[in-house]
Amino acid sequence: MDAEKPKAAELSLPQAFLLLATNDKDGKPEVPVFALRTTLAGAILAELDLLGAIGLDGKHVKATGAAPQTDFQHELELIRGKSRPHTPKQWVSMLEGRAQVQRVYEGMASRGIVEHVGEKHLGIFKSMRYPEKDHSPEAALLDRIQAALNGAPAESAKPKAEPDASASDGATESTAAAVEPDTTSASTEPDAGHGTKPDTTSASTESDAGHGTKPDAPPGSKETDARITALIALLHAAGLFGKLFPAADRGRASELAKDYWPSRAVEDELLLVRLAQEEAATL
Repeated sequence: MDAEKPKAAELSLPQAFLLLATNDKDGKPEVPVFALRTTLAGAILAELDLLGAIGLDGKHVKATGAAPQTDFQHELELIRGKSRPHTPKQWVSMLEGRAQVQRVYEGMASRGIVEHVGEKHLGIFKSMRYPEKDHSPEAALLDRIQAALNGAPAESAKPKAEPDASASDGATESTAAAVEPDTTSASTEPDAGHGTKPDTTSASTESDAGHGTKPDAPPGSKETDARITALIALLHAAGLFGKLFPAADRGRASELAKDYWPSRAVEDELLLVRLAQEEAATL
């Protein structure tokens, strides 16, 4: 196996999301800055959830006591260290930011998946772009997502409910062949609506009891498909899914992503941001 060509199974969910959310040629994000940062925060929660490091305790996110290997240790320690519990939406709001986006992009750049390109303004580097350098990881991701969409009927692929609050601490399983995160730090100034992927999102809905579910692999598929299902849910929340897979069955995608709590938290946060923007525009 060529070690210089990482496969999809070696990417964390935050890396996978950013890779699919970035224009391959010019390296600019395909969604508005706020949507990119918010969804990335949800992807970090999803990564920790699938590693078994966190789970839902009622309506709140709680560390499970597990100590998996993760490059999102800082975020995990924040969750562990909070004196009072927070909801998924509150954690998305707290974790979103430019620093997280920079770190994940630079992690992929250090592995040769994307290329770090600076843009100068008045002789000073003001922004960074991350065009694709090696297409094989993204191609593998797209193939795996398409395979999941073409899999078992949606009815049999519904996510299963998590146990209630008393059992949720240990409910999250660490997935075999899990995506291995990679991190560093740098700088970027994402730009909205560029290229062949979508430039806008449609967030919907308010939190409800659906926060207690997580994606489950369709019957007969590998355990790692739970990660692909989580990625589909995040892409749907960010408004990227329809543009990446215009011919896909939206009902199938909705069933795969149904009520997954990190993506639901992203949708809730994006909805509030859009409502605030609409209100500001009328003033």
